[in-house]
Amino acid sequence: MQKISIKKIIYYFTKSVPALGVTFAYVIISMIFGTLIGALIYRMKTSKYRIFRIIASLYVTIVRCTPSLVMLFLVFYGLPLLAGGELGEWLEELPILTFVCITFSVFIGASSSELIRAALEAVAKGQKEAGLSVGMSSLQTFVHVLLPQMLRNATPNIGNTVILLIKEGALAYTIGLRDVLGQAYYLSGREMNAYAVSMYIALTLIYWPLTIILERLFASLEHALTPWERKNRHKDISVGPAVGECNI
Repeated sequence: MQKISIKKIIYYFTKSVPALGVTFAYVIISMIFGTLIGALIYRMKTSKYRIFRIIASLYVTIVRCTPSLVMLFLVFYGLPLLAGGELGEWLEELPILTFVCITFSVFIGASSSELIRAALEAVAKGQKEAGLSVGMSSLQTFVHVLLPQMLRNATPNIGNTVILLIKEGALAYTIGLRDVLGQAYYLSGREMNAYAVSMYIALTLIYWPLTIILERLFASLEHALTPWERKNRHKDISVGPAVGECNI
């Protein structure tokens, strides 16, 4: 029979919280590389070459239809097997965190490509035309006019993606990663799972406040980006010679 102990709840909580560093590590790394992959996939989906569009669509479809746990196993066990030989042996020696970051970078890449598309399409098309009409280059128009608006539009979805990644990433305990959940399971296993309910209560007391803090943080960031986005949207468009005007 399971036992609930306040002492054990505190024990699991205090011993598992330090492992948040591992959780934040794979979240940050996966978000960075996942966003880069997403930008590449978005560019391929908007390419004039059909083969690139097909590859990008297949990537998004396959990743979205594959459970994250299955993908985690495929990467962790499949990559060394697929590589074979010395390369496979080298891959097997890599830290578990490396495979977790690879898995969730691929996982986030599919969703971030759609996030980028939605954020860009939410910007009025006239904004780009206005930037180009005052003599700005395409890069300057993107950095000073489109990017601030995209960031503001994408902030809520970025926050949701980070929270999703924290929850999905907890599955990495199944391949031995000692993040928050992995650490708690390790400690519980040493006690023959006699206080499993206490462990789950402790995990709830970690993940629940963390999720609330992140939700508030991204809501505040969205609010803070609103005036910055408006400032950048207008400042560069309002300066420079008018169309047809010559500087003498």
